[in-house]
Amino acid sequence: MKSPRAVGWAIAATVAVVATAGAASLTQAPAATSAAPYAIPATSVPAGHATFTVLLDGPAARDGVVSAIEAAGGHLLRENTAVGALVVDAPPAGFVERVAAVEGVFGATPAQVVGTAGSAPATPRAGAALTLPAAAGPKGLDPLDTRLWGLSMIRADAARAVQPGDRRVLVGIVDTGIDGSQPDLAPNLDKGLSRNFVTDIPTDPSGAQLDGPCEFDGCVDPADHDGGGHGTHVAGTVAAAANGSGVSGVAPNVTLVNLRAGQDAGLFFLQPVVDALTYGADIGVDVMNMSFYVDPWRYNCIDNPADPPAARIEQRTTVEAINRALEYAHAKGVTLVGSLGNENEDLGHPRQDTSSPNYPSGSDYARPVDNATCSDLPVEGPHVIGVSAVGPTGEKADYSNYGVEQISVAAPGGNGDLGGNQDMILSTYPKSILQQEGDVDAAGEITRKGTAGGVQKVCGADPAAGCGYYAYLQGTSMAAPHVTGVAALVVSRRGVPDPHHPGGLTMDPDAVERALTGSAHETACPVAAPPTAPCEGPANFNGYYGNGIVDAKAALEQPAG
Repeated sequence: MKSPRAVGWAIAATVAVVATAGAASLTQAPAATSAAPYAIPATSVPAGHATFTVLLDGPAARDGVVSAIEAAGGHLLRENTAVGALVVDAPPAGFVERVAAVEGVFGATPAQVVGTAGSAPATPRAGAALTLPAAAGPKGLDPLDTRLWGLSMIRADAARAVQPGDRRVLVGIVDTGIDGSQPDLAPNLDKGLSRNFVTDIPTDPSGAQLDGPCEFDGCVDPADHDGGGHGTHVAGTVAAAANGSGVSGVAPNVTLVNLRAGQDAGLFFLQPVVDALTYGADIGVDVMNMSFYVDPWRYNCIDNPADPPAARIEQRTTVEAINRALEYAHAKGVTLVGSLGNENEDLGHPRQDTSSPNYPSGSDYARPVDNATCSDLPVEGPHVIGVSAVGPTGEKADYSNYGVEQISVAAPGGNGDLGGNQDMILSTYPKSILQQEGDVDAAGEITRKGTAGGVQKVCGADPAAGCGYYAYLQGTSMAAPHVTGVAALVVSRRGVPDPHHPGGLTMDPDAVERALTGSAHETACPVAAPPTAPCEGPANFNGYYGNGIVDAKAALEQPAG
């Protein structure tokens, strides 16, 4: 689906009011927590108020809009000047429609879920638990790398001899967090630059568990904590260290930055996503991985007649805010990589949406979606490299979205419906989440359930580093980080010193994208594509594979330009 692009804001609003913790575009009112400077602790919103994002038409409108919000009983909590977003609390009844009518306001939306990180459902998995010593595997790879068929498919193992990644390259993981205690991730995670932009929500409005009990003061997790597991899995595929233990990533020597925008439950709010994108751009992140999609609306539509007025305002606001943030990041030199989603749907020919809004639960209704005015975000936003998923023989994964409008390249995402866990993607996973799910016991041993699910455990030679845990997942969420890793290798090889961030590298994101698409392994449509998922286009560009399956070695050999 094509999404309208924001015009001019990223250029007009690059100067911040206050520089806070290295992020020139984020300001706070009145106070911040040390663990997550831009999260709003649950206690800071008055009883009877709700939190909203109010999007300005332009910087000049700011003071007048703030005055109007205060006159209506609301309060400014903080703002993101890069995209013109005010985070406010106010009495909720009718606020979206009232504030949208204020001069200088583009629109508003409640601070509710705008994204879901997740993997495609899998058939029951069979596999044996494994505890291995720290000895390196063949070709200098790590012990479990023999199970990473994705590394071989995209020739990341061969590319490592040419370029294993440069520490000066920063890769931002916009996800549920990164477990900084995971021994394969700890060496590469920059905790100082990492940020958590979310506040845990124990229950949803109906009282049903959402994130569950808060583990830390103020319901704000530390910046090196992952309460969901998804982000840690993604991070491992990108840049798990080649340290002779566990697994290694596509780009094992680059630096990871946790840009946490997802709740423990795998849901994403609009403002944390926007803040993660603009903060990452401000600190000099080179590549960002976005393995999530927009909720509560599966598709955000500009003016869908099937939606009530407030819902139309909310969706228009979400589209504009995300597009402004993507434009801002791209202008700052960030290569943006996104997953296409797991509904086996051609994004250029969407089916009826029957699942929106999916938050709060029970509020969904059937509605038509129009390809010209509805967007699956962020992957259908500007400058995003859209990635589909393939299985171990190169087949399009049964679940993977596709379509010539949005796809750029394909990458390994797993297809476990065919072969079980060995056809999925193995990567790093938090021990704490595996224990919550009953896959690992209190003593750190893999349970019968974990064994059946293919959970792995590797203990290295250094007892202080602890043991690493690994799990199988599948989805376009797993495909995108393969591409992100290759993009990081390209920047490592061809990047130049970043004049705005001394000690860093930079590279034009359009040139990075050309290196990825120009070197991808061309893959033709299958001879007999299922009628429910027709494959359109020739071998050099089609709806299943785009420009082809990404190829790390060929990308490094691609001529510059």
